Amino acid sequence: MPPLVLALVLLAGLSEAAGRILPLVARRPEVSPPVVAGLLLTGTAVESAVVALWPLTAFTLAELLPGAVASGAAPGWTAGQVAPMLLGAVIAFPLLGPALHLMLLTGVGAGLVGPVADASGVGGWAAAACVAAAGVGLAAAVEAVRRLVGRIGTPRTRRRTRSRTPARTRARRRTA
Repeated sequence: MPPLVLALVLLAGLSEAAGRILPLVARRPEVSPPVVAGLLLTGTAVESAVVALWPLTAFTLAELLPGAVASGAAPGWTAGQVAPMLLGAVIAFPLLGPALHLMLLTGVGAGLVGPVADASGVGGWAAAACVAAAGVGLAAAVEAVRRLVGRIGTPRTRRRTRSRTPARTRARRRTA
C-alpha cells in the first residue's frame, strides 16, 4: 500500500472513530480527556483496519464463487477510492448521520466493485454482492466486539432486591 493511501486509510479511521466518539462525549461531559484520547486511538486502529480489509475481504469472497478466475493480485485502495472515507465523521450528526454514512459507504463500495470484478473474474453483480457482504460482515463483527467490550467494561448495576422500593423509603414506611 503506498504511503499516501496508508495515510488516507488512517485518517479515514480517525474520522470514523471521531464520529462515533463525539455523541458519547456530548452525552457524558465528565469523561476525562485521557479516556477520550484512548478511545479515539483504539477506534482509529479498529476502523482503519476495517477500511484496509474491506477490498481484501470482498476479493476473498469473490474467489469463493464458482465462476471466479483468480488473477493472483488482490485489489487494493487507491487514493481516489479511499478519499471519500475521510467524511466518515458524518455519522455523528443527529438523525441524518446514519443515513448520510450509509450513502457514503454505498458510494465507496460501488467504486470498489470494478476492481474486485476485474481481479476475480466474476460479473459486476456478483462482485457487488461480495463487496456488500464484506462490508456488512466486517461492520457486524466490529459492532459485536464493540457491544461485548461495552458490556464487559460497564460495572454491574446494583443487585435487584425482592422489593423494587428503595431501602430508605421502606424504612420511612416502617416508622410512620
